[in-house]
Amino acid sequence: MSEGNRVTGISVRGFAVASATAVTTVGAAVGVASGDEQGAVTDGVEVVAADATLLAEIPAGTNAQLHTTSLTQQAEVQSVAADADARIAAQEAARIQAAEDANERRAQEEREAEEQAEREAAEAAAAEAAAEAQSASASADYSVQSSYSVAEIQQMAREIVGADQFQCFSNIVDHESGWDYTATNPSSGAYGLMQALPGTKMASAGADWQTNPATQIRWGLNYMEDRYGSPCGAWDFWTVNNWY
Repeated sequence: MSEGNRVTGISVRGFAVASATAVTTVGAAVGVASGDEQGAVTDGVEVVAADATLLAEIPAGTNAQLHTTSLTQQAEVQSVAADADARIAAQEAARIQAAEDANERRAQEEREAEEQAEREAAEAAAAEAAAEAQSASASADYSVQSSYSVAEIQQMAREIVGADQFQCFSNIVDHESGWDYTATNPSSGAYGLMQALPGTKMASAGADWQTNPATQIRWGLNYMEDRYGSPCGAWDFWTVNNWY
């Protein structure tokens, strides 16, 4: 129906009431004219009743449609709200899980780091113990004497240091102590074949560092290897600097 021909609820209602009034009036007039008052009343009531039914149907149908539309909109709003709540809940659950996973990874990394540190400490302790045992064994291979000749000390050095590095080692000892295992520098207190400063450094190679040339040779060899890579590396440095 076009806009100009649309009939609103109010216009229909007015038209129905007006029609009912007109029909009632006509019915009454006809009844009076025919002498049937009862029939006139009956006809008027029937028309009004029919009109009442029409008036009741129109607003009832309109209200039902509006009510249905309202319920549909509410359902849609509730569905959107439920979806939003579900997304928020899922995001929060994911955030919590990510935080728990991160904490677990950190804890695992810390455990692994502690285990690694323990292994390294154990390996270092084992290596130190082995070095001490090797030094003690090397020193113990030589009989303890009240004194040693230069030839005896040099023979120890050849056996401990090895032939390929002995000459470089010997050059340093020649300049430092002249192969005197009890040589003491009166100014600095440096002691022994290697002129260790202080002499107590050599205790790492054995408690008999003051009296056993083998202990001093073992300490000197370890020092040269650790600092210069070899006795020949130490001798190269010495020739430039006159110390090592």
